[in-house]
Amino acid sequence: MAIVGAGPAGLYAAYYAGFRGFSSVVIDTLAEPGGQIAAMYPEKAIYDIAGFPSVQGKALVANLLEQANQYQPTYRLSTQALTVSASESEGIDIGLSTGDQIHARAMLITGGIGSFTPRELGLGEQWLGRGLVHFVPALHEHSGKDVVIVGGGDSAFDWALALQPIARSVTIVHRRDSFRAHAATVEKVKSLGVRLFTDAQIVAIDGRDQIESVTVASKGLSEDTLLPADTVIAALGFIANIGPIADWGLEIQKRRIVVDSAMRTNLPRVFAAGDIAVYEGKVPLISVGFGEAATAINNAASWVDPHQGVFPGHSSGGAE
Repeated sequence: MAIVGAGPAGLYAAYYAGFRGFSSVVIDTLAEPGGQIAAMYPEKAIYDIAGFPSVQGKALVANLLEQANQYQPTYRLSTQALTVSASESEGIDIGLSTGDQIHARAMLITGGIGSFTPRELGLGEQWLGRGLVHFVPALHEHSGKDVVIVGGGDSAFDWALALQPIARSVTIVHRRDSFRAHAATVEKVKSLGVRLFTDAQIVAIDGRDQIESVTVASKGLSEDTLLPADTVIAALGFIANIGPIADWGLEIQKRRIVVDSAMRTNLPRVFAAGDIAVYEGKVPLISVGFGEAATAINNAASWVDPHQGVFPGHSSGGAE
């Protein structure tokens, strides 16, 4: 089983592939497994995973790896799947960015939203590595610092909540007068005393070798405001690109792969699950991706070996 994408759905698929008797290879362009969680919010609390009232992103990834590694999947990280040739009788041939070829009996695409590039903070990109960041993989790096967050979405407010207890100060600057983040999160951030500038933007960033201050212009204020800043977090979202997947002959709908109820694509032996898969009524949650991954693997097992049923039996029944 070739699994393209090492995010949560892909890692759970690697476990389930082993459970169903497959050997598996997991391919991902990122340098470490975990997908967006590992790259963007490893220390963020996640609340909608069944059985976990709250679980930190990196802890969830660690548990998924421990679960998958029982069956010793092969990981091909920092590697892109470039080409795919699918045959109902011959299986799948995958060309990698390393020049290698992989032949698989079946393939599951769990590529999330594809590769993602942060939206730039126009005037500040020259400060990257000198105080400007797009993601916060390690909260402790900002302890005791003055932090200015640019953006009004969930990431901006989640990072404000996480950093407020440890930073010297936290300020949010948003160009609109309303926020896209969950209303309850916005109210919690306000209750903590985080300073909010709306209808506002950063018009200058100053410092020597590192960022030392920012200047904020707001429609509601007659004068610009100078703020101390050691860290500026540009939480402006990102541009997603599914890359070579778009050229594999799959049925694509708005950068998502169309699947049926068995998670089958229009290509033989090729399945998709997680955020990259779409069907009527789709809800893009990690928890939904887990179920889709299991559905895909079980249907792939039956396709590859018709003597196997789709239903694997219950793991609590002692299957090894």
